[in-house]
Amino acid sequence: MHYLLPLILIVSSLSAGNSCLTCHRGIEDIRDPQSQMAREIAQVARRAGYPGNSCIVCHGGDPEATEKGEAHRGSPETLKEMGGPAEFYPDPGSQWINDRTCGQCHKEQVAAQWTSLMNTEAGKIQGILWSFGAMEGKEHRFGNYTLTNLLHRRFGTESYNRYMEKVAEENGGVFPKKMEELPPAPTAAEVEKEPKLAAYTYLRQECLRCHTASKGRSRRGDYRGMGCSSCHIPYSNNGFYEGRDPTIPKGEPGHLLTHQIQGGRDARVHIHGRSYSGIPVETCTTCHNRGKRIGVSYQGLMETPYNPPFDSHGNPQPKLHTKHYLHMAEDVHYRKGMICQDCHTSLEAHGDGFLAGTTLASVEIECEDCHGTTKKYPWELPLGYGEEFGKELPKEGRGVAWTLADYLKKGESYEPRDGYLLTARGNPFGNVVREGKRVIVHLASGKDLTLTPLKGLVEEGKMSPVGMVAMDQIGSHTEKMECYACHDTWAPQCYGCHVKIDYSQGRRGVDWLAAAHDHDIHGRDGGKRGNLRDYLIDGEVVETRSYLRWEDPILGINGEGRIAPLIPGCQVTITVIGRDGKALLQNHIFTVTDNNRSVLAIDMAPVHSHTVQKEARSCESCHNNPKTMGFGIGGGNLLAPPNRELIVDLMDGEGRVIPKKITPQNPPIPALSFDWSTVIDRNMTQLVTVGHHWELSRALGREELLKLDRRGVCLGCHKTIPDRDLAVSLLSHIAQWSSVTIDRETHSSLLQKNLLMGAWLQVGLLAVLIGGGGYLLFRVRRRQEN
Repeated sequence: MHYLLPLILIVSSLSAGNSCLTCHRGIEDIRDPQSQMAREIAQVARRAGYPGNSCIVCHGGDPEATEKGEAHRGSPETLKEMGGPAEFYPDPGSQWINDRTCGQCHKEQVAAQWTSLMNTEAGKIQGILWSFGAMEGKEHRFGNYTLTNLLHRRFGTESYNRYMEKVAEENGGVFPKKMEELPPAPTAAEVEKEPKLAAYTYLRQECLRCHTASKGRSRRGDYRGMGCSSCHIPYSNNGFYEGRDPTIPKGEPGHLLTHQIQGGRDARVHIHGRSYSGIPVETCTTCHNRGKRIGVSYQGLMETPYNPPFDSHGNPQPKLHTKHYLHMAEDVHYRKGMICQDCHTSLEAHGDGFLAGTTLASVEIECEDCHGTTKKYPWELPLGYGEEFGKELPKEGRGVAWTLADYLKKGESYEPRDGYLLTARGNPFGNVVREGKRVIVHLASGKDLTLTPLKGLVEEGKMSPVGMVAMDQIGSHTEKMECYACHDTWAPQCYGCHVKIDYSQGRRGVDWLAAAHDHDIHGRDGGKRGNLRDYLIDGEVVETRSYLRWEDPILGINGEGRIAPLIPGCQVTITVIGRDGKALLQNHIFTVTDNNRSVLAIDMAPVHSHTVQKEARSCESCHNNPKTMGFGIGGGNLLAPPNRELIVDLMDGEGRVIPKKITPQNPPIPALSFDWSTVIDRNMTQLVTVGHHWELSRALGREELLKLDRRGVCLGCHKTIPDRDLAVSLLSHIAQWSSVTIDRETHSSLLQKNLLMGAWLQVGLLAVLIGGGGYLLFRVRRRQEN
């Protein structure tokens, strides 16, 4: 596989004095030559003494050479002195050198990239170590690289800095001040002494391909650049170049789609007679297709072990990100044309300069930032609303902002109108503004969406009756639950992650993290040694699962202290095979202590699955569903206990196996006596980990369950219907004689009438009792006075 990464060209192909075009004639302009970015780079080229060649500002190389070998070497001294490329860089976006390329203009983003969660992958690392027996507890000690907080203060407003300082102080384990590089992969001999060390083999071979300092795996759907190019250079799923540069092979996968930058609304990409702006969702799903799977879920993709339908040649569905998919309901925001960057901010993507251990620590937005609540507009809500972390919030509203930080103005910027809306943590949305009682969202694609916040819908009488009940009349829904607890109507649920790490027969696999460290100037992982096979380490990792579901996500408490959906996180059952082919650990689940509870280290992760639908989950899907409550699918009674060995063969009437030569169908998982979907037992005791990052994360407790559980309430009426009570029997007969059909609507109406009648009768009785008691008291006092 060859990698020819972006060759950045700012001036058009007709520009004079550009020796690069001798070979790269016809290559696309990286940006419109009249754009501000192109003009500023051209100015740098002029100051360096090469006014006709802007390529060197980002790529370096020898602008006076006429041969490829000479041209792709070195860099002008004048450019080096100005902080530009020190040598030739085929991919100027590479994280390893972009301080001298992209960082010439975008120093804030480049400075913050190393501490970004998309580079450290600290959450993944801590999660796997938790599954292997909470090796580091809830501390996020390890990352892909040794790092400290790079800045004295975070990028962002003063309000944001004050807010984050307090949150970080109260949740220190999730906001470490430094990270150590993940320990090296163990040898097979070391694992035989301590099988837990296999966790590092698992991480390095399976989990750490996607960080921005690595180019990652070359499979359909996984092609991308690295560093800034990870997001800002387009790659198609098939990885073919479809531009006009004659030097880039068009039949070889692994290349950029076109030699152009994708970013905000002002950076339009032109290809095949069409143009687009913004970073397509598919660029993000290059990485966001594992773990919580939020990228593919947003597109309505749910993985499946099956591969229909067939194409016209009888071929099955091709793999994407090495998986097959069902097409589910896409997120409503996706259907509106919104891409990831329309909600998620620059600081979330690039980092704010400080370390964070998990996505919830980095994400600064909440649904209410744009939609508000039925009682308050977004600008009337206090900072922190929606992520209270169990704390009391200030009373004053957050208001709006009127200015943006300078680094946010380098792309497309918009007029504030009646003010920029603020995130829950106090930074302005550069693309979301207030206009009266409306909110305008400027999409990177070029569209403008106008939305009416929830309070506005109530004031205008446009809120549905169901919405009024769920979001307005039952105030605890809004105050204690995430919006997506109801509006994420499905979520990817991959139950039982069975991991085998096999050190027998000299089995080995690629250490992706070590290969990323040894990049070369071409941005190739392992390029310094020439081949990924030079980064093989002991052990081979195989993953499989028990079963998949998507419907009725379980509910629990997330790290912010709100009720949210749960999906299987690191539900790892571990098998480690030694060099002799025998199991060091077999189907093993570690037991850990979490919030003073002894639980299994198979995690249910609180998540926003990005599957929002306008029509939310039904009341019954939560209040009448044992799975949602955490008791397991079908109350946990449908799956036989996995800790029992399953033997399927000829048996007698007593269940005794007849043959002597048998093969167990399912070996036991000794620690697991309940279904994978079970979080709590019938005594409401938590059995497994729920969120291994935050102290507030947990299963629903007794207090929540007593309010949630409404199973069996039908019996409250039907145990006397039709003839177990004289009055009820009389009414039932009247209904039959009158040919009344009791359908759903009539049934609902009868219940409401009975409720109102019962309530008013009891209020009337109470009034009579109070009145009568008052009258008697009055008469008694009068007698005493006389």
